[in-house]
Amino acid sequence: MALVGTRSGEDGTTRRRVSRTRKNIVGNLALFGPAFVAAIAYVDPGNVAANITAGARYGFLLVWVLVLANVIAMLIQYQSAKLGIVTGKSLPGLLGDRLSTRPRLAFWVQAEVVAIATDLAEVLGGAVALQLLFDLPLVLGGVIVGAVSLTVLLLQNPRQERTFEKVILGLLAIIVIGFLAGLVVDPPPANEVLGGLVPRLDGPETVLLAAGMLGATVMPHAIYVHSAMVIDRHGVTRSATRQRQLVRVTRWDVVVALIVAGAVNVALLLLAAQNLRGKEGTDTIEGAYDAVADALGSPMATVFAIGLLASGLASTSVGSSAGAAIMGGLLHRDIPLFIRRVITVIPALVVLALGVDPTWALVISQVVLSFGIPFAVIPLGRFTADRSLMGEFADGWPLRLTAGIASVLIVLLNLTLIGLVVTGA
Repeated sequence: MALVGTRSGEDGTTRRRVSRTRKNIVGNLALFGPAFVAAIAYVDPGNVAANITAGARYGFLLVWVLVLANVIAMLIQYQSAKLGIVTGKSLPGLLGDRLSTRPRLAFWVQAEVVAIATDLAEVLGGAVALQLLFDLPLVLGGVIVGAVSLTVLLLQNPRQERTFEKVILGLLAIIVIGFLAGLVVDPPPANEVLGGLVPRLDGPETVLLAAGMLGATVMPHAIYVHSAMVIDRHGVTRSATRQRQLVRVTRWDVVVALIVAGAVNVALLLLAAQNLRGKEGTDTIEGAYDAVADALGSPMATVFAIGLLASGLASTSVGSSAGAAIMGGLLHRDIPLFIRRVITVIPALVVLALGVDPTWALVISQVVLSFGIPFAVIPLGRFTADRSLMGEFADGWPLRLTAGIASVLIVLLNLTLIGLVVTGA
């Protein structure tokens, strides 16, 4: 009888332990979300243009750039989210508190240029998608994308943060299906994909494309906004226990979200390398759409265009959120959402009205973004390594070393790009 009682007691203890474990897992999963919203920035139309151009022109040569950029992005987004959780302030907010007036305004100008370049890419991509799907004029498509993204943005307030996340996650699911479907139908040879993991370049244009792909993958505005989103989502807490939980969960949130985003980016390049290389006009989104239709059929091309539209709508909403965080932190004032949306959408509409090739404008916008990366990652690294600011959550030496190497690589790539532009190479 004693044995039976012991076994029964052990079974009850085991059930309670399993129940607690399940409850903890569910509770931690419920904290996921901010990284997935920030990850939208990594699958915006600028990525589509840069990755399709790279794949169509150079095949599998630059796969390694995407893999390296995605690893760097994981590191940086984790630092950004950790900064917001521990300090209760966004990266722009901390910079705004520490910089004097002139440096603060100068920093805001470059950050605002980055935000405008971001919006340019996202509105252009959405407009191109609407033209492909419904044959709408590009300018009208740009207006529609701007208006719809404003509607999505209205969901973003502390009371509706979860609703905003659900809408963005729904769009992310459409993006994943839209850009992975073609790859599933016609997968590339494994040996060529593995060959693309060997770091190498092939002339000045590949440097330009590599910088564009880096700017499209490591996004300055995503760095700024992630530190603000975790505050909106989790609130400000001074409890070390709660902070440890949030930092631990955030690490996994970032890893999973950016694995998804990285898979989409690599898929885009592989799709172009497999189906579009060497074909005339396939280094543009419109040409890629036509080539996908020829190679895989009209249904696959339509799925691709729907993914592009979802990418434009979701990413422009997140980009505008980043712009609001930048303005609030560096200018110490809130700009009405409608005015902010109009200001950032105008340059995109002007580009569309002037008849500039949308795909090339998208690639150049990503190069502009790459110049803004050092201004985000360098202060981020300094803040997260500061023990007086971060306490026990300050970066350890392995993370500081890795982040420092990543920052140096980014700066060197941008200096090389400047040299190419100045010399006309």
